[in-house]
Amino acid sequence: MQVRNPPDAPQPARCRATTTCPYCGVGCGVAVELEQDQDSVRIVSLSGDVAHPANHGRLCVKGSALAETLSADGRLTMPQVRDEAGVLREVSWETALDLIAARFADLSRTHGGESIAAYLSGQLLTEDYYVANKLFKGFIGTPHLDTNSRLCMASAVVAHKRAFGADAVPCSYEDLERAELVVLVGSNLAWNHPVLFQRLKQARIDNPLLRIVVIDPRVTDSCEIADLYLGLRPGSDARLFNGLLAYMADRGRLDRLYLKAHTQGFDAALKAARREDCSLAAIARDCDVDVERLETFYYWFATQLHVVTLFSQGVNQSTSGTDKGNAIINCHLAGGKLGLPGAGPFSITGQPNAMGGREVGGLANQLAAHMDYETPGARELVGEFWNAPNIPQGPGHKAVELFAAIERGEIQALWIMATNPAVSLPDSTRVRAALAACPLVIVSECMADSDTLAYADVVLPASSWSEKDGTVTNSERCISRQRGLLAPPGEARHDWWQLAEVGKRMGYQAAFGYSGPHAIFREHARLSGFRNVAPRHKAGSKPLAASSIRRLFNIAPLAELDREGYDALRPIQWPVRRGEKGELIGTLRLFEDATFNTPNGRARLVPVTPQLPHQALSDATPLRLNTGRIRDQWHTMTRTARSARLMNHRAEPFVELHPQDAAARGLQDGALAQLAGRDEQGSVRGDYRARVRISHGQRQGEVFIPMHWNDHFASHGRAGALLAGLVDPFSGQPESKHGAVDVMPLPCEWQATLLIAPGIWGGHEDLAGAMTELEGCYWARIPQATLVRCQLAGEGQPDWALWCERHLSVQAGLWAQDMAQGGISAAGFREGRLIWWLRVTAGAARSDRQPNIAWLGECFASDQLSALERRSLLAGRLSGQADVGTMVCACHQVGELTIRQAIQSGDRCVEALGARLACGTRCGSCLPELKRLVEEERSDERTDSLEMA
Repeated sequence: MQVRNPPDAPQPARCRATTTCPYCGVGCGVAVELEQDQDSVRIVSLSGDVAHPANHGRLCVKGSALAETLSADGRLTMPQVRDEAGVLREVSWETALDLIAARFADLSRTHGGESIAAYLSGQLLTEDYYVANKLFKGFIGTPHLDTNSRLCMASAVVAHKRAFGADAVPCSYEDLERAELVVLVGSNLAWNHPVLFQRLKQARIDNPLLRIVVIDPRVTDSCEIADLYLGLRPGSDARLFNGLLAYMADRGRLDRLYLKAHTQGFDAALKAARREDCSLAAIARDCDVDVERLETFYYWFATQLHVVTLFSQGVNQSTSGTDKGNAIINCHLAGGKLGLPGAGPFSITGQPNAMGGREVGGLANQLAAHMDYETPGARELVGEFWNAPNIPQGPGHKAVELFAAIERGEIQALWIMATNPAVSLPDSTRVRAALAACPLVIVSECMADSDTLAYADVVLPASSWSEKDGTVTNSERCISRQRGLLAPPGEARHDWWQLAEVGKRMGYQAAFGYSGPHAIFREHARLSGFRNVAPRHKAGSKPLAASSIRRLFNIAPLAELDREGYDALRPIQWPVRRGEKGELIGTLRLFEDATFNTPNGRARLVPVTPQLPHQALSDATPLRLNTGRIRDQWHTMTRTARSARLMNHRAEPFVELHPQDAAARGLQDGALAQLAGRDEQGSVRGDYRARVRISHGQRQGEVFIPMHWNDHFASHGRAGALLAGLVDPFSGQPESKHGAVDVMPLPCEWQATLLIAPGIWGGHEDLAGAMTELEGCYWARIPQATLVRCQLAGEGQPDWALWCERHLSVQAGLWAQDMAQGGISAAGFREGRLIWWLRVTAGAARSDRQPNIAWLGECFASDQLSALERRSLLAGRLSGQADVGTMVCACHQVGELTIRQAIQSGDRCVEALGARLACGTRCGSCLPELKRLVEEERSDERTDSLEMA
């Protein structure tokens, strides 16, 4: 609660600071206005940083809502240790850190350093990552340090290294604006990287000659700006691009001079592509696309030089994701379409610092500074620089295999930082069993609603965005400062500090005596330049010294920054060099000189043999399962669920089906469904329950579900429980886009909407317990600004009056029952204030009588309801109020039905809707959906006109 200062009190001071968004890999700059008084610092406004090269002032809806996620409620604020009774008890930092150091030292003596492991996150800052990698690989001596970035971009990393000799993304965002053709493959840019989508959309307006192709099994919002859409069969990407390579060769569209001078392996790659029938008809059949559309795509790609292929999780999350990446890169190399403005294969990452983690060795097969175990001399170089005694001999377990090793008992201690593997990993039920069996699980976490905390023996409260201080690297190799603006709550501490303190307690004081993140960054920058020699492959050049290792990643000039220079660091792309006047100069685009980081300086084309997904369909699991992100949520919702408006676009777990698949299973739009897979023995794998969304944009025989929901927000919402732990053999990345499931109606005899005031229930445990008494089969918990919304479903005939009295703290003050329809409407009050509101409807179908949640939220916030408001409660809205429908514009809280009514009233374009309703006028994330609604209404009008004629 804020107290107004007396008139003569000093007025709070205001200042402006810049930082970086913590969500997707775009890496948007954020401008923050701070207000400071004697007691605290507060964020009073937040907007995009117009000076940041990634976003030029734009922010998506998640970035715009960042300030809404900063409440101290629900934060971890004290270290905790699980006692002999299995209860987590608060302890001092000294106790927790001493315990960890002692257990690590004991395990190292008795089982060896390889019995200890760490599982990190692209949410960490580069400085956190660096210290973790140094502690575990350099001093504890375990190679088993991996990251959740393994789940999103590991296949692209391997593809880059196979082709270029280094994990080097050649492009910049500017290339999207300078291209003649942009191809989106396995990327719903509109939802997953919205600011980059807006940049591409503007580029298309600025350059009418720019053409955009979307290649995706689903018709997504990214198709709004597409000139051509290929709805290919899941898993057929390599076949598609192998066919493109053969097409370019057959039509004389290869850059023979470039291939001869700067590449190797073309003949083998082309031979591999031609092992299958490369006729357009055969490729169209195998990819299940229209042959004319296929030929158009091939012709556009082959005849344009300035082509950017933007690929993401739809390519990477496969048991053949690495080969798919190389099939794309092969086509760019064959046409000389990289190292030029507006040209190149462009892997866009999912997390804000997935690339920063790669720079410091955050993957189990890496060391540090873009070195790995396979590179001769790398172990010795890193060991010498760190003065580290215990560098492992070879790579460690990648994410999925790491948890299998825990299950086998090989790993005795695991430190998890800034990630939620109990939800996010495939075969998550098995992952949970492994965590439960692990003798020591340490979890560094900032939020109290992470599912993984249930398995922690030690909990360390971590700082979060706006508190953390360091750097991140986005998808275009741009290093930006994420600045610490606020103090962490309670005893929360930075991740790097926690790691360094354990290192010092283990006897490595000199190696971990950092004075702050700037000292860590400078060491990281020095290592990037340590015995790093710029590539030279010209005739007569001298061979490299035996102790040197050539690597593209080099930020050595940044090691010269003092504390003030580090604090003032502006975004800069690596590699970094000094100019003639000593200025820092970044690198916009790689390989402009066509010199690569391979031993002979040539890029490599890799032979690719297309493979089908390993999770096979069957009579028991006939539907192909695709998982992914949605527009307004992030990872497992521990941050975004704290913003009420981000919970409204897709409020519950859902499953998207083609109309024919839904009809064949007796499923209606809005009904509840149940998904299950099967393991190798035929046993049921997973139990996912969700709302049905029927979509013509979903291919028949395939379904889509979001990856975000966890046990704190839904009873059966874990997508990972349905997926097998099958991985790419080169990258270790799981096959998260190619599950095998069946979908069936979820039996239920009633459904309910329950709204409760905050604090009535402590959290999801109270809801889950109350639902057990109701024979509940489904619940979803949706936090809002002034209430918590719960969607419930179950069987039987509950005694609702008794249940409300028992679980909602007060009896019903209003009650109405429809005896004929079996419905109930009720509300409870305490001292005149609305405490809970309930509506129950009979049957499995969702009721058409949807309450006005926004108005009911106002009722919960009111100290005293008027007579009209009280009379209207049972109806769920004031007399005459219309249902606004599903939320479309999160910024201005504008619902789908409101938008459709405006279109029917004459607002026939997105601009007119913005003028009337303000939707789409802030962050722009909802613009594709607004356009789709306009087109749907127009289509309905045309259909009605034809029927009347």
